[in-house]
Amino acid sequence: MAHESPVDYGSPAECLDVLKRMRLLDIDATQRTLADIVAGLIRALPAPNQHLEVLEAVRAQVDFVQAEMAKRYAAHPLPPDSSENATLARVVALWRGMARSYAQISRQDAAAGTLDDQRALLAQRRVDYTGRALLEYFRAHRAPPHGTWAELHDSYSVAEARGVAGIRVPDSLNEVWKAQSALEAYVSAVLVDLANPFGRGEREFKWVHRWAQRFAPYCSLDAGPDTERTGAAAFGIDLAGDHGPRPLWLMAQPGAGVRRFDAGRLAGQIRAVLTQFRRGAAPASLGLGADCPADAGAALLLSLYRPWGLASAARRFPRRGGKGSAQLCGDWLTIGFHIGGRIFEQPAGSATAGSVARDISLLTFGERAPEAVRGWSEKQRQRVAATLGFVCGHWDMVDHSVNGFRLQQYPHTERLEHHQLVGIRPPDGERFLLGQVTWLMYREDGVMEAGIHVLAGLPKVVAARLFGLNVNAHVAYQQAFLLPATPALKAPASLVLPGGWFQEQRVIEVHDGEAMQLRLTGLLARGTNFDQVSFEPLTAPARDAPQETAH
Repeated sequence: MAHESPVDYGSPAECLDVLKRMRLLDIDATQRTLADIVAGLIRALPAPNQHLEVLEAVRAQVDFVQAEMAKRYAAHPLPPDSSENATLARVVALWRGMARSYAQISRQDAAAGTLDDQRALLAQRRVDYTGRALLEYFRAHRAPPHGTWAELHDSYSVAEARGVAGIRVPDSLNEVWKAQSALEAYVSAVLVDLANPFGRGEREFKWVHRWAQRFAPYCSLDAGPDTERTGAAAFGIDLAGDHGPRPLWLMAQPGAGVRRFDAGRLAGQIRAVLTQFRRGAAPASLGLGADCPADAGAALLLSLYRPWGLASAARRFPRRGGKGSAQLCGDWLTIGFHIGGRIFEQPAGSATAGSVARDISLLTFGERAPEAVRGWSEKQRQRVAATLGFVCGHWDMVDHSVNGFRLQQYPHTERLEHHQLVGIRPPDGERFLLGQVTWLMYREDGVMEAGIHVLAGLPKVVAARLFGLNVNAHVAYQQAFLLPATPALKAPASLVLPGGWFQEQRVIEVHDGEAMQLRLTGLLARGTNFDQVSFEPLTAPARDAPQETAH
């Protein structure tokens, strides 16, 4: 039987032939073939124009298979010891290979000048692919390795030095404009970094990346920062550094490589898009994508207005270094146990009272839960919590502010999700507070870092259920949390309910010593497992309210 001769990946003609015959059925095999083509041409040093022809022909396939490969680790933070680390390494290597290929063509042709009319395209492609390597670490919720930012800065610096950074070139992979300059490719990566990428799930990250390309043309980088405009609401980028944008006021002596990130025009663009949202425009018509629901798109864009439109690096509350161990739990009933100091029970006197307590009274190992659970000592609480499985993880505090904590843990023991409700007890705190996971990231050494935003107010466990004419009196209450108003933080009183409960004007019954009927008036925050809502008490019982069902 005749054997096919091996492909010479150093030959542009053979590479083009392989691409014509390629079928995107086996993603792994296809990705390896594409990587072999890119690496083979780098080694072979073919004529610059032929090398460029292959690279331009391969871009669509590379874009597709890379996105498919990334789905394997984009849903959750990728630990350094995960089996999918090899997948991340392969994806990053191919992005970097593409960037190096365009850089090599540019250097190789510098003397001959046969591709002078392609200088801007070579520069844009190099910056774009270098930026994609950085973004892949963001997607995997991994700290970029040393030198990753420096590579991106260097790629843009070369385009700037050659005077082609601002020249737009055709780019069919840019979903909105179908064109992009090296400056816009660089700004896109910067915008993603400013968008709290480690706090984005797979779907939101995809939108943020697309929108960064959409809004990049409205940003600029200014050399020689204007000291009169330098304040907390300004970012600077050091092209000689190995890090992303930082508050310009932190750069005490800006050097020649420092650029001021100017998003003055972007603020107006975001406001205009938000106005269109309010008028009922579809996200696709606004260049935001057909896969983005209007409500989710408006909420995400609003959250990006401050870091993108205002380029605001200012924190409402400054962070301070911290030390000690914080307790953290993410299970709903576990949070209630540690906040209330007892097992959640149906309210006394209700038709369902006692049933849950009876169900949970018989414990493992032949023990029984004490009937009088109030007034436990800390030692008793910890013992019963361990018996019931209501345990907390211990996290080291890195720093903190009035409204949040930055924590780290190794090894990582409990899987957390973005925007998940958690209970947290600070190292020096006597009580558990409610918090929301704002970002998650693995460092190269395997340490998990997490950002926790604390919900204002000292929480109290209450019982809640839907209210309506046809709601059976035996329908069980569910655990919820009441947060009092905090005038100092301009935070109104609120309820934290199970996820999906909020509907405008919905009436619920809350039991806190006695039953009361409340009308839900607004959604303050929504996470993966909770709704934080504002409310108002009903002056008269709403006995005619229709039956409702929580989602």
